[in-house]
Amino acid sequence: MSNRPIFIAALVGAALGLGAAYFLGVESAAQPPAFQPAANPYAQGIYANGIVESDLPDGQNISIYPEVSGTVKALLVQEGATVKAGTPILQIEDTVPRATAGQQRAQAQSALATLSALRAQPRAETLAVTWAQVAQAEAGLKTSQDQYDKQQRSQAIEPRSVSREAIDNARNGLNAAQAALEVARRQYALTKAGAWRYDIENAQAQYSALSKAAEASEALLQKYTLRAPVDGVVLAVNAAVGSYVSPQGIYNSYTQAMAPVLLMGGMPESYQVRCYIDEILIARLPSPNAIVAQMSVRGSDVKLPLEFVRVQPYVSPKIALSNQRQERVDVRVLPVIFRFTRNAALQLYPGQLVDVYIGQKAAQ
Repeated sequence: MSNRPIFIAALVGAALGLGAAYFLGVESAAQPPAFQPAANPYAQGIYANGIVESDLPDGQNISIYPEVSGTVKALLVQEGATVKAGTPILQIEDTVPRATAGQQRAQAQSALATLSALRAQPRAETLAVTWAQVAQAEAGLKTSQDQYDKQQRSQAIEPRSVSREAIDNARNGLNAAQAALEVARRQYALTKAGAWRYDIENAQAQYSALSKAAEASEALLQKYTLRAPVDGVVLAVNAAVGSYVSPQGIYNSYTQAMAPVLLMGGMPESYQVRCYIDEILIARLPSPNAIVAQMSVRGSDVKLPLEFVRVQPYVSPKIALSNQRQERVDVRVLPVIFRFTRNAALQLYPGQLVDVYIGQKAAQ
């Protein structure tokens, strides 16, 4: 058997091996980085993690929770919407409280009508009726007086012409007519005086109580409509139509924790950065009037100067910036807040993490 094929195969294998060794051994030039890593621009600067927030007077994004429980009936805004303070943003099912408010308004109106009727007394029609009754009683008294006088004169002329019983009956009729006139006059005076002040006070108290109840129902009804507390931007809507919300917020099935129904931030013209300074670096933090800072946006070469706003003077356990409430690290931090003007060409959003370096102004 000839060894020639084996020899040829060995030569081919050796050639391939040498070629592979040559090409694999060639060193290619390193590719430039997509962006320059963040570097400390200050000789003795302090590094801190920062998180972008809306620039609000109170310094934090606004978590919106309802004051009542119920099913979401309508979402009136979308994420990213710019709203004015007082704009309705979410509607909770309010059929029952709306009916209750309507009922109590009607009760208050009924009590007001009763009070107005008492204050309007006496009615002219009622006063006219009682005055007519006085006139009728006066006429009856005159008739009784005439009858009695006739009996008296007849008896004076001829004592036997009138019996004692007839005289007594005429006298009794006269007394009854006098009493009836007195009653009619008193009734007229009572009607003319109008409603008793105690009845008016009682009606006033009932109207006041029912009005307060109606106001309370109306105020409760207003809480079923969530409104924007400030001018700003809707950052997140965690609820959906048909979901159940409560004063504790809404259950988030991803984090398995309660979350705010909506999250709002300030107007997008300017943002702020909240930095967390490790407690071992607090001693190196410059005085407020000497602080300078710079922010590096991760994933880019952008570096923005920061304006010092304030120190939140409370060292607290650091919460890891992973949106997990229960996750904490064993270190305490001091929050420091800076402000910067948004660059229109730069995509930045509240909640974004950045690198911050804090230094000290040069002595003059």
